[in-house]
Amino acid sequence: MAPATLQGAERTGNAPAREDPGAPTPHESPHDPPDEWSPTPEELAAVRTTVARLRAAYPSVDAATVEATVEAAYDSFRQAKVRKYVPILAERRSRKALAAGSVPDPVRDGP
Repeated sequence: MAPATLQGAERTGNAPAREDPGAPTPHESPHDPPDEWSPTPEELAAVRTTVARLRAAYPSVDAATVEATVEAAYDSFRQAKVRKYVPILAERRSRKALAAGSVPDPVRDGP
């Protein structure tokens, strides 16, 4: 946007300007959980692909354990704003947990 465009700009509307647009409004709390996340069809397909790949890589591990591990890994990234790398990060976390013989705890392990 050209500087001349910004110089003469006036606000429209009657609402007062907020000092920090990212700050919570008076009825919001910074500690409130974000809105419920729902996966996109691409993310659901990535979960299915990851489960299939890991079931093949770890045939001695129960299928339900593999699925739970992958779901926990994806769940640990539910608040990630950039979603592009979530599938590879979740698969790496799942592989690490399956190789160690434990299912990750998303609360303890975090993103």
